[in-house]
Amino acid sequence: MHWKSRILHATPSVPPGFRSFATPIYRGSTILFEKMADAHDEWHFERGWNYGLYGTPTALELAGRIAALEGARHTFLTPGGQAAISLIYLSFCHAGSHVLLPDNAYGPNRKLAEGLLRDLGIQVERYDPLIGESIAALIRENTALIWCESPGSVTMEIQDIPAIVAAAHERGVPVALDNTYAAGVLFDAFAFNVDISMQALTKYIGGHSDLLLGSVSVNTEAAYRAVGATHQQIGMAVSPDDCSLALRGLQTLAVRLETLEASALSVARWLAGQPGIETVLHPALPSCPGHELWRRDFTGSSSIFSIVFERRFSPAQVNGFVDSLKLFGIGWSWGGTHSLAMAYPELDRPTGDYAGRIVRLNIGLEEPADLIQDLSQALERING
Repeated sequence: MHWKSRILHATPSVPPGFRSFATPIYRGSTILFEKMADAHDEWHFERGWNYGLYGTPTALELAGRIAALEGARHTFLTPGGQAAISLIYLSFCHAGSHVLLPDNAYGPNRKLAEGLLRDLGIQVERYDPLIGESIAALIRENTALIWCESPGSVTMEIQDIPAIVAAAHERGVPVALDNTYAAGVLFDAFAFNVDISMQALTKYIGGHSDLLLGSVSVNTEAAYRAVGATHQQIGMAVSPDDCSLALRGLQTLAVRLETLEASALSVARWLAGQPGIETVLHPALPSCPGHELWRRDFTGSSSIFSIVFERRFSPAQVNGFVDSLKLFGIGWSWGGTHSLAMAYPELDRPTGDYAGRIVRLNIGLEEPADLIQDLSQALERING
């Protein structure tokens, strides 16, 4: 062959004997079949490889490990947490569907409900996250999905998941859970008969604030078929490089969660006794709504919690508190190695008047004493 052809048709090979703890990064869009009889265009992973859009060995390795971690039938990967939420909606809802979403849901989830989904004819009704078994009264003939998020975004309410699942399943309605806080391990979604568990792998699985990934794990054949078909049709491709970073993050997940839990509890307990702080919303503290449910259902807590300032402080003063922190970055995400703070001047919660007075903290891997010192100097400024 001409050299131009030879360089294109060289067979990739790895010398025998090479072993490593790391999963190789497989990149590829076109996947080659041995013969035409093997070629297929189905999403079912049991049929074998199809097209790079639906995952390379690196992605499927990560998906398999997440499924094993959560005890799932299968895990589908998405380009981010919000993509995972969108995938769930589009897999179970259509024009005319009714969905129940807790008032404390992740902000972009609510924006999706009030924007694109509304335009598509899908009605999303918000409900009190602490409603428990009384959610049965909200279920309609056309209810296609019930969302849970526990702890709730920012305000940290713990939901009675078993009671909500029982009410939903009695009417044949699937339940989806945003299980990002628990990293898929601190709350065993499928042991409580949740149908779909999603995570923003961006947070604790990635663990270093340097990747965007999401996961949708399912435990029933019906959910597997629904999510799998939609996942293929809307082309939710993930980067094998990001998957490699997530696989690396999984190796230190246990030690990071253990350290983050201890540090966050240390800081939260200190804050609970400080002047100017009305309450600390941390699931492991009695001041958090649903604390008893957390004790019953969870095996631990993680790195985020919120503080509510006394009413005498204005939103500008609370923003000033955040601005004066030195070790805490100002950022939306959480679950990484660095501590973060974010104020919510316009937070909308029917169950509590928190707007302008609430700050969410993510505790990182810094020494808790240093974080407390930083918070102390910022509190001194706001207290005058």
